[in-house]
Amino acid sequence: MIPKPLSSIGALVATTLLSVTAASAAPPDDQISLEQCLDAAQNVRRGDIVKVEYLSVSPAGAPTYEIEVRDSSGTEWELMCNARTGDIYELETEAESADEEAFARTAKVSEAEAIKTAQTRFGGEVVEVEYEIESNGSPSYEIDLAQEGQDSEFKVEVDAASGEIVELSVEQWQIGQEPDEKANPTR
Repeated sequence: MIPKPLSSIGALVATTLLSVTAASAAPPDDQISLEQCLDAAQNVRRGDIVKVEYLSVSPAGAPTYEIEVRDSSGTEWELMCNARTGDIYELETEAESADEEAFARTAKVSEAEAIKTAQTRFGGEVVEVEYEIESNGSPSYEIDLAQEGQDSEFKVEVDAASGEIVELSVEQWQIGQEPDEKANPTR
């Protein structure tokens, strides 16, 4: 279950999750429920659920729920939950900016260079850039690119040290939105 009390955005996400779950059909036979992944995420990192995204193509090669949790200290965590097994297979923290010491320490590629790399390969308009710190301490840019006329987005992860694309996924839907994220009118 989603823990109480939730922040106002967490409450919005929780309310939206309940209505989406109630309004949609049961998950396909080979997938577990979103609630099971939310519970798994809370078992790893307790806090307010800020945002949930469904990735139909993911680094794990399986449908995935990307769950963002803000803990009691204000740190945001991104947890990847395999929608077939309910296993959390990746845990990252988010930096506020590329200037944050934990991110900047080993970053050699600017945000502009990372965006250029992603857009050169996949095109699209930048919807959001997140500054992630992998579990091994490596910084990366996660760049969400909206394609004109499409309901999905590419999520392109660019290693901030090497400039290489290290992950690609396709986001099918999202619940919740962070303050600096651009709204995508096609979704």
